[in-house]
Amino acid sequence: MAGRSVIITRNATGELRAFLNACRHRGTQLVDGDCTLGSVIHCPYHRWGYDRDGALVATPQFADAGVDGFEPTDYGLHPVRVDAWQCLLVVCLSNETVPTNNWFGDLDQRLVGYRLSNWRTHLTQNTEIKANWKLISENFQEYYHLRWVHPELSKVSRVQDHYRYQGTGMYCGQTTTPISNDERGDWSAMPPVEGLNHSDMASGRFIALFPNTLLSVLPNHVFVMHLDPVGPGLTRVTGTWLLPPSNPHVADADFSTTRDFWQDVNDEDTDIVERGQKGLTSGGYTPGRLSPRFEEPLHRFHNMLADRFTGSTGIPAGDESDDQPLYGTGVNPLPWRGVDI
Repeated sequence: MAGRSVIITRNATGELRAFLNACRHRGTQLVDGDCTLGSVIHCPYHRWGYDRDGALVATPQFADAGVDGFEPTDYGLHPVRVDAWQCLLVVCLSNETVPTNNWFGDLDQRLVGYRLSNWRTHLTQNTEIKANWKLISENFQEYYHLRWVHPELSKVSRVQDHYRYQGTGMYCGQTTTPISNDERGDWSAMPPVEGLNHSDMASGRFIALFPNTLLSVLPNHVFVMHLDPVGPGLTRVTGTWLLPPSNPHVADADFSTTRDFWQDVNDEDTDIVERGQKGLTSGGYTPGRLSPRFEEPLHRFHNMLADRFTGSTGIPAGDESDDQPLYGTGVNPLPWRGVDI
């Protein structure tokens, strides 16, 4: 993350720990990718060793080499902040950022019915998109493009069934209720998690966690996209599907139905954001206007970016209308029913 490699593990008592992935001797990378760590993390270069609390516990032949004033306690691994939040591990390289629960504000409570900390990874896939990470996040947050970019999806998930899903915290998003208007099965091939209330059972939550994680929460699965900027015009995307503990042995065919649906939607999104990248970098473009009906989350996202660029540390306070449509009352605002958009 941010060009730095981080080790995440648990210590002997099960507590999360994170460290920079560099030996304190001469900076050699300690581990290369996911692995099973033993009680000691050994450097492959000179075999220095660290326990899973980051303490230096082994320096072969070093103590007898005449190094004056050397104290192993001064050379533990550099710690990094890490928190477990819902189904995610959140790593932060700054010691000044507010705690994760404060960062995401009321979202933790709004998602409490899903019990996402119990969900488990089913499949992870990696891809690259030739676009700036912010374009990918913006596209995820708005539904104005639904009818033209996703013609098949829009047949079952109507624009008028979408509304914003925001509150107190560093997130922007939208909800669609109902999730689908047909019985095709793409969303319902797998059984839902047990114990959801009526609202969560009927809705899909699509939430951009600032800055760069996109969370799609549905009754029977979660799809997480982590956006890793490689450069101004290239983003590495890690997509992970999670399933609830009530579905430990989901049939391959049922999961494939859901996975293939997401893949079709993501392919359409990839094409349009890559075209957006080309247009924005072709020279001469000046920004247009946003629609408060369809693109209000983007305005919120842009304000978050502007705050960080200018050194502001404020967190949106939220608004009483954040989880309601902008027009009318109820899930489907009447002025938009039957309108050809």
